[in-house]
This record gives sequence, C-alpha cells and structure tokens, in this order.
Amino acid sequence: MMVIMNMDRRELADFLRRSRERLRPHDVGLPAGPRRRTPGLRREEVVQLAGMSADYYIRLEQARGPQPSTQMLASLARALRLTDDARDHLYLLAGHRPPADRHAGDHIRPGLLHLLDQLKDTPAQILSDLGDLLAQNAMATALFGSICSLREDERNVVWRWFTDLTVRQAYPTEEHDHWSRVHVADLRAAVARRGGGAAPVALVERIRSASEEFTCLWELHEVAVRRTSRMRVIHPTVGPIDLDCEALLTPTEDQRLLIFTAPPGTPDSSHLELLRVVGTEQFAPQG
Repeated sequence: MMVIMNMDRRELADFLRRSRERLRPHDVGLPAGPRRRTPGLRREEVVQLAGMSADYYIRLEQARGPQPSTQMLASLARALRLTDDARDHLYLLAGHRPPADRHAGDHIRPGLLHLLDQLKDTPAQILSDLGDLLAQNAMATALFGSICSLREDERNVVWRWFTDLTVRQAYPTEEHDHWSRVHVADLRAAVARRGGGAAPVALVERIRSASEEFTCLWELHEVAVRRTSRMRVIHPTVGPIDLDCEALLTPTEDQRLLIFTAPPGTPDSSHLELLRVVGTEQFAPQG
C-alpha cells in the first residue's frame, strides 16, 4: 500500500527552483542560446526535459500546485539530474515515500544521463536491467522510430518483443529466434541479480501469460547478460543498417547505456549520417 504523507509546498518549491538554478544547459545537452537572464535552466527547459505541462510546473515552483504523483516526481528527478539522495528528498517534500528499492529503475543514474546528453551524433538509449526504456536521444528516435516507446505501459522492450509483432519488423526475420533468446537470457540474469522481488516477478508473469514463445524459452533457463552485440536494423527510409551495440553498465548493473555505432567509411556509417539529415520528424515515438 502506498503511504502518502504531508506535502511541504514551500520547501518543495524552493528545492525545485534551487535545483533548476544549479544546472546549466550544457549539463543536460541543451544549447545555451543568446543572452540568458535566468541562472541555470529556464522553467520551459525543465518542462521540456520532464515532459509535463508548463502551467503545472510553474504552480509547483510557486508553492500552489497539487501533490505530484510518483511518476511525475520520477520525471522531475531525471530532468533535474538529481542524485539518489536528492531524489529521495524530492519525494519526501512532495509527501511520498522514496522508492525503497534502489533497483527501481525509474531514476536514471546522473552519470548515464550526462553521457547520453553528449552523444548527439550517435544513437543511444538508457534501459533498466529489466528492459524498461528510460531515455533515448534524437538519433535513437530517428533510428528506431515508433518501435521504441517511453510510455510507461509500453516501454519494456522484452514485453514489446513478445507481444507486439510490429517491433520485430525492424529486424530480419531469420534473426527473430536469436533475439528472442537474447531477451529472455538477459532478463533471466537480471531477475536472479535482484533476488526475485515484486517488480521482476510481476514482469515475468505478465509476459508468460501473454506469450507461449516466451514461456518455452524461459523454461530453458538460459542466462547471458547482454554487453556487446552486432545487429541489423531495417529502417523504413534508409534500409538495412548493420550496427555494433555496446552496453555500458552501472556498477550495480541495474541500468545500462546502449550505444549503436557503425564502422567508419562503410555504407552503414553513411546511412547513419543520412539519419542525421533526415531528423526525427517522421519517426517520433508514440510515448
């Protein structure tokens, strides 16, 4: 049962404002722009990063907003690049218990976010160990289009792989079995590292109930942490692109930064360069 405590609107407003003022645009991958009168980030920049309405955030900073949900707090913590301790403080000021599980996955490690912000010309994503897509840059959006969603109910890549056939269209048919086993073996390793727990067990049962293929592979008990791989992505505009995927893991291995690169001077490298020109307008995700 979720315990809701008293919300300290005045302290919450001050904490949000001070946290915003401590950041600079380059800290979050945004251009500085000319003649900035506001110290740190502007309110509209925080709104952009958090994916929330400007009016709602302004009311929070003015100590007159309603109590934010835990999902909204997680978005604000990511936007403001809060440490784990600062994230917990944010939850308490808003009248919520901080997440008890340090492997909750919603709060992206600040170091990973900083790296993602710097990778403007290389597709990159941040995923939890259970396969939840937490963030991706514009190049990853252009590469994967709408098959990768940040919406909470659709962001788990293992769930999507086994329940949404449109996701598999981005990969060669002859490789589908391979990627099914990769997803299951990686998830099996993550569940074991967490020692069970409500979230991993619920995810596994959810996929088992929806996919016979997943159930059969899960019962094989194959285990393999995904660290590096070679993959082919079939892009609707530029065609097939062969990529190397490198996974940078946090010390606790509960989050990873996936970086997708192509060897320089190859046609695949040229295809990535074309994506930079095409941009993300046609391939914006639905979440």
